[in-house]
Amino acid sequence: MSLHNLREFIELLKRENDLKIIEAPVDPYLEIAEIHRRVIDAEGPALLFTNVKGSSFPVFTNMFGTSRRVDLAFGPRPEALVKQIIGAVDRIMPPTFSAIWGEKNLAWEMLKVGLKEVPAGSAPVLQVAKKDKPLAGIPAITSWQEDGGPFVTLPLVYTEHPQHRKQHNLGMYRMQIFDDSTTGMHWQIHKGGGFHYHEAEKRNEALPVSVFLGGPPALIASAIAPLPEGLPELMLASLITGSKLPVVTDPYGIHRIPSEAEFVISGNVPPHVRRPEGPFGDHFGYYSLTHDFPVFNVNHVWHRKDAIYPATIVGKPRQEDYYLGEYLQRLLSPAFPMAMPGVKDLWAYAETGVHALAAAVVREAYSREALSTAFRILGEGQLRLTKFLILTDQPVQLSSFHTLLETVLERFQPSKDLFIFDETSHDTLDYTSGKLNHGSKGVLLGVGEPVRELPAVYEEGPIDEITAAVPYCRGCLVVSGAAYEAEPALAERLLERLTARGTQWPLVILADDAEIARAQTPFLWTVFTRFNPADDIYAGAEIQRHHFGYKLPIVIDARMKPGYPDELFPREDIVKLVDGRWSEYFQ
Repeated sequence: MSLHNLREFIELLKRENDLKIIEAPVDPYLEIAEIHRRVIDAEGPALLFTNVKGSSFPVFTNMFGTSRRVDLAFGPRPEALVKQIIGAVDRIMPPTFSAIWGEKNLAWEMLKVGLKEVPAGSAPVLQVAKKDKPLAGIPAITSWQEDGGPFVTLPLVYTEHPQHRKQHNLGMYRMQIFDDSTTGMHWQIHKGGGFHYHEAEKRNEALPVSVFLGGPPALIASAIAPLPEGLPELMLASLITGSKLPVVTDPYGIHRIPSEAEFVISGNVPPHVRRPEGPFGDHFGYYSLTHDFPVFNVNHVWHRKDAIYPATIVGKPRQEDYYLGEYLQRLLSPAFPMAMPGVKDLWAYAETGVHALAAAVVREAYSREALSTAFRILGEGQLRLTKFLILTDQPVQLSSFHTLLETVLERFQPSKDLFIFDETSHDTLDYTSGKLNHGSKGVLLGVGEPVRELPAVYEEGPIDEITAAVPYCRGCLVVSGAAYEAEPALAERLLERLTARGTQWPLVILADDAEIARAQTPFLWTVFTRFNPADDIYAGAEIQRHHFGYKLPIVIDARMKPGYPDELFPREDIVKLVDGRWSEYFQ
């Protein structure tokens, strides 16, 4: 079943008994967010708030908060079609009439991909226009008490290259609402919209921007998909939907906009204008700090007369972006070997904020081919911001991190399989290096036959200054002791003690709480959002021919450190408020 707009999805969820309509009055400031977080933690239903303080528009959240709802939104067809497309490349090479004829069904499917212009009178999004204080009444949500203000959490930001308008970008970029006609535009260093703005700014021109809210669920998925530069997101949305995407020319603007959207916010981003934006709780699970970003001047807003405002809550994993990311990786993974020869499978871990950790199954047809493939991965699209990359040539399920890590640690040879690169780029939201957009990267290889047996149970006795030791998996031990501020050199002393006793554990994580070892999500989130490879990996090393050859054990200091932003916690009075009103929401 193809879903052409947000309300078709809502009706489907009603039929599936997977939507809760909350008619009690709720506040978009902190209250909706706290309700949402509790429901998603319990893998509960999507939420439609119909009585939102300060707005006449209902708010729809948690639409992608379970794997089941993601599957309901998109169905099995897109994944099957992508596999068919990739397979066809092999089947029609070399091209013959019979081979091409054998793909006629695929050709028919591909004819459905594209845009379809509809007349203005047939476009629901053009039912209401607002030019005076265009953003007034938008029920933008504030998720965390330290946030700089409300922001649009599911904006589908559409831009076109200022010289080559056929080159478009659809991305999801945070938009802090400053007033009734102005927002921020959080274009990060690796974002396609930011590239368009850079080109416009070089020409001293404002960049026209249209922001879509709602429409086919496929639009949301396409906006966050890690597509290579130049591949059009609107075409991916059409492919996922299974039909041409209906669009209409904005009567007051220059862009074609989705006719089935709930809202379209239109305006421009002027060159050389910056304004402080933030702080905000983000998907890393911490507050991102205040920085200067471009400014979006809103000229007008179109919306349906009965528009529904789609929103999500940003915070510590797992949130909706986890389930959407999981789906997109399944959808696009068949294309990885074509885009990056040597890559058999690839996975970025949403538990870490995505860019902090990725892993791949790669080919090792000749010695060190895996290392060459690592460089290819780190040069590809948004993967350029990967902080730590793990590679193996063994056929493992990458989403099971403990299985991957055991496989790599069995094969990892520290003298040649660990690489640390300083003075590289970081995700804008990753503050572990202490310098915005800058940091370091690590690459860990584990290929070939096993070279060691891994311990599974810790039996090496007490370690000075260490209060707890819990295995995460075979070969990886998590320990805890004093906080970094109290004992900043503890990781160095831990390495010395482990080396002196000849520990059998190749990888030891020093954390504030060793109990993170009990499950994958807290382990990944804590470890990979709290260390910068060049600063926080400790190991003995020798330099030969300009190469660092490391020695076991490897210690990672994943404790909270001075200068890191605060972890996200809800405000106590909001927790009590929601506790007291829970039965009112869910009568």
